[in-house]
Amino acid sequence: MEDSSVKSGSDKRFEALLIVILSICAACAIFPFILLVASSLTEETALVREGYSFIPKEFSLYAYQYLMSSNAVKIFKAYGITILITVLGTCISLLIGPMLAWVLSRRDYKRAGVLTFLVFFTMLFNGGIVPSYIMWTQMFHVKNTIWGLIFPTLIMNGFFVILYKNNFKSNIHPALIEAAKIDGSGELRIYFKIVLPLSLPILATIGLMTALGYWNDWTNGLYYISDTNLYSLQQLLKSIIDNISALASMANSAATGEAVSKMPGNSIRMCMAVIGVIPVLIAYPFFQKAFIAGIAMGGVKE
Repeated sequence: MEDSSVKSGSDKRFEALLIVILSICAACAIFPFILLVASSLTEETALVREGYSFIPKEFSLYAYQYLMSSNAVKIFKAYGITILITVLGTCISLLIGPMLAWVLSRRDYKRAGVLTFLVFFTMLFNGGIVPSYIMWTQMFHVKNTIWGLIFPTLIMNGFFVILYKNNFKSNIHPALIEAAKIDGSGELRIYFKIVLPLSLPILATIGLMTALGYWNDWTNGLYYISDTNLYSLQQLLKSIIDNISALASMANSAATGEAVSKMPGNSIRMCMAVIGVIPVLIAYPFFQKAFIAGIAMGGVKE
């Protein structure tokens, strides 16, 4: 018999081709980040004169020094608010999203089809920004509150609900639910003791996507937050960029020309991007295993 552990020449060539393709994809993801970091460590005049490069032409930490010296307190406070809304929003989303999806996945629930259509409908159509703003500010009164950064647009995602639903239907066998009911388990006990433990990979996957959405979101702050004490990190960084752009437009005036000429306009944009992405890079390895498992789930059938 042929030893299956011995790879044929075609298999080796195919693996080598996959390695080359994946290496190119990895390089396409890594190189922009290297360029980002290198640009944030480059003197502003060198960026203007010679453009962007993977190795700093003239090494400088002035962008970081400028940012931390003038906005350090605001940045740390914005970090705290962003961490709070990311953790709180992700937890609430992971609490209510799977609950709705579990109801929709139940074959014995007669209205599951209608509710599934309503969830799917929200993925295709929405009322627009103005009606949403009126609803959240005048009916739910989230204007200038921490909930204005949590509830609108991100707390419930129809696409994620459909993913939960399909996962539950594929991986939670009805016989398991019937056996639990025979043993005297109620619906809540079945959900928390059986359904959720068997769905940890998909929960981790969608939880990471939701957390990234909250971390990178600035539109909720733009629409619902005008109090600078409630600025999230992304909104604060956008505000700083807008201020720098406004000052740069005044560079020709005698009063501000010298100060603005020393301001690291391009490099500080790169610096702020690095500051915003570092926590995500630190957190991702802890979720990587579950994230990969969640994406791969459903690809293997019995």
